Amino acid sequence: MSVSSSSADLPATASARPAPEAPPSATGPAPDADSPRLILTLQQTPTVPLEAEVITPDRLAGLDPAGIAALPVFHGKRRCRLDDFFRIDLSGEPHRLSRGGLQVEVHGDLSRVKWLGRGMSQGRLLIYGPVGMHLGAYMSGGRIEVFGRAGDWAGAEMTGGLIHIHGDAGGQLGAAYRGSNTGMRGGTILVDGAAGMEIGMRMHRGTIVVRGPVRDFAGLQMTGGTIILLGGAELRTGAWMVRGTIIALTPLQLLPTFGYSCLYRPTFISLYARFLHPFGITLPNGPRDGFYHRWLGDKAVPGKGEILIWEPQPG
Repeated sequence: MSVSSSSADLPATASARPAPEAPPSATGPAPDADSPRLILTLQQTPTVPLEAEVITPDRLAGLDPAGIAALPVFHGKRRCRLDDFFRIDLSGEPHRLSRGGLQVEVHGDLSRVKWLGRGMSQGRLLIYGPVGMHLGAYMSGGRIEVFGRAGDWAGAEMTGGLIHIHGDAGGQLGAAYRGSNTGMRGGTILVDGAAGMEIGMRMHRGTIVVRGPVRDFAGLQMTGGTIILLGGAELRTGAWMVRGTIIALTPLQLLPTFGYSCLYRPTFISLYARFLHPFGITLPNGPRDGFYHRWLGDKAVPGKGEILIWEPQPG
């Protein structure tokens, strides 16, 4: 048996709200004139995946142009130099690249370039175009923005920082790698488009927000943290979750191992609403914005997680 927010327990009015639209962001933010900028432009498209984990503010800060050009990347099994694939330009005073707050811009079709921003702890990484797998994996601080689509495993096992994807994302967003017990343990991931399977798998802390629809197994085995689904999800949301919160603004088809708890207005949602407001995201939380249906599970584990499904105020 399956349950949904359009069943007898949940009024049909909950399905009337469309997913919010993302603000326009095709061209990206205006450059900060006060910050040093390192601009990398893809000149040669990789024929096989290119592993470029050196493209992170932590690794690039303090290097002169020659040192940056000589950094190693791997084109398949072949070790290459960074300047074999990227043109390197500096904006601002070169000596300031050694200071905090370095801004790195990467331009081009990076769909075959992996591991950008791996383990970064500071600075800002702006990516103009589609980007490949493992974006921002293990990051602990700083900010990554993608003006295009991101591949699978973005933000995997991150512990801090912000990833904002102004487009679609692949699967395993903020998830644990295969064989690992814990996914993301902090930080925030925002996706303006849709996302793939198993987002937030085994996440322990942190926040994931997706405007568009997501595929199966959102919040799989999660043990903490918060996932906010503005555009709904496919099947098996919250499967085997132990703890944590999933908030949905559209109806969900839930597993029969989730039990209905109550209809209420959670006070903590106002904190998320204030945090997300600067990003153009509206989360209903006021006295005239309706209520949330609370489901508890997954009782198959057994778990103490919760799924909150919004019901707008009638009339």
